[in-house]
Amino acid sequence: MTEQIKFYESKLAFEMDPADLFEALEKGEKVVPIDARKAFGFDKEHIPMAINLPHREMTAASTAHLDKEVTYVCYCDGIGCNASTRGALNLARLGFKVKELIGGIEWWKFDGYATEGSDASAGAKMECAC
Repeated sequence: MTEQIKFYESKLAFEMDPADLFEALEKGEKVVPIDARKAFGFDKEHIPMAINLPHREMTAASTAHLDKEVTYVCYCDGIGCNASTRGALNLARLGFKVKELIGGIEWWKFDGYATEGSDASAGAKMECAC
């Protein structure tokens, strides 16, 4: 039983689902979505408040502007794409707090959340109470 508990605690420490991310963003928690895909994917459609930082371009120089007190949540297309895993690994190696979004942008949309970009989709939008 102890091993199972450790496994699931570890799993939750390193990944987040779309509902968790939506709630964290809506509450104004120190969380920033990172779209780890190439720019054309981000331009087409991305999670609101996300920044585009393709995993292949993550270096100490390209991430120097990022706040190390924030948790970055990497995502990509979803199942069948590992850009989020590569991005999370790169950011962790660079000393950032990072999680991976389960299911990527596809599960974000599947769960009914809006996207932004040239092919934006309708859905639940974040509302800030500030």
